[in-house]
Amino acid sequence: MTELTLEPGVLRVASAFPDPPFEVTIEGKETGFDVELMRLICEDLGLARHQVEYAGDDFNEIFDGLSDGSYDAIISGTTITPEREQVALFSDPYLEFDQGLVVNVVRNPQIKTIDDLHGRVVGIQVGNTSDFVARKLLAEDAIGVSNIILTMESSPHLTTCPPGI
Repeated sequence: MTELTLEPGVLRVASAFPDPPFEVTIEGKETGFDVELMRLICEDLGLARHQVEYAGDDFNEIFDGLSDGSYDAIISGTTITPEREQVALFSDPYLEFDQGLVVNVVRNPQIKTIDDLHGRVVGIQVGNTSDFVARKLLAEDAIGVSNIILTMESSPHLTTCPPGI
């Protein structure tokens, strides 16, 4: 039988940490929805799971590791797009989300709608599907924000953006 994983008996899985609630580290232990789901999948397949933490600056580049042999699979709150389907075989979706915006209402109680973002700075994760939506809206001046901060860091770090978020 031909081995289907890079390392016999082991499934090397890439995830972008931190990305709560999908990937988090608590007291030195990797956990979160995606991590625990992959643990169960590996257990069901009789494979050991080897976690690979993706550390790139652009989330889209996580898919490069499938081609270059860095890992066998990705699980990281990933949105299925036509471009990504060109390089990866996706499972059926296990969660569905719409794009959303988070505002610190204690610091910015006046922001209630997208129109209230006029002149503000917005933080977006690079390579995330929200990145493409935000850049398009910014180019069209559809939301009137003054700038977009692009970061690979997830939500806990976005609270450190300049005043106005």
